[in-house]
Amino acid sequence: MQPTYMPWAGYLNLMAQVDCFVYLDDAQFERSSWHHRNRILANGAPGWLTVPVLRGHLGASINEVRVDDAAPWRRKHRTLLANTYAREKYAQEMLEAVEPLSNTSLVHLADLNIAVLEVLRGKLDIATPTVRSSVLGTGGSRTRRLIDILAQLGATEYVTPPGALEYLQEDRFPELSPARLWVHDFQPATYTQRNTAAFVSHLSILDVVAHLGWEGASRYIRPLEETAKIFQENP
Repeated sequence: MQPTYMPWAGYLNLMAQVDCFVYLDDAQFERSSWHHRNRILANGAPGWLTVPVLRGHLGASINEVRVDDAAPWRRKHRTLLANTYAREKYAQEMLEAVEPLSNTSLVHLADLNIAVLEVLRGKLDIATPTVRSSVLGTGGSRTRRLIDILAQLGATEYVTPPGALEYLQEDRFPELSPARLWVHDFQPATYTQRNTAAFVSHLSILDVVAHLGWEGASRYIRPLEETAKIFQENP
């Protein structure tokens, strides 16, 4: 998975379910994507947290993109989160997740995102080993590269997010790779949110933590259903 900014619960659910999790940090950066922004619940409606980035060369990878610290966005994000969730029981626990924002030496977007993800991983008791794709030295097209990564790691099974299934089928992944292909299918449960007419899903994991705390969020990303029901094997 590409390292995204303050990702949603499904991202952490996938990480918790696998034997090895690869940060695809040298994938191409996309502006106005989850790479540098995510949603929180602001005044009962989804609102964006966006990391400003410096304009780099065309086709720059996530680990090449630098954040733009010309404006005090780090302090603004922390302040916005503190004010937005001030009335929630676990607001202080949630703010622990954004401590890496205070580290101004994290100037590359991938490093910043992964630092936050590592805090989340620790707080949510996710023991899954992680590795950055940039250290594996693989190349080639999207699916060819994936197959090489799996081979390097000795993986016999691969869990894909549903959005990537179509291109994996187009690229004939099931035929080209000996790894068994599964599709990740995390269905977020509802929980009580303040000032909302209906539950707003697919927000940043920060919203879950603010409402449920670390222990509750850890259970939230681990639903009671069997793993086979969460991972649907590709037909």
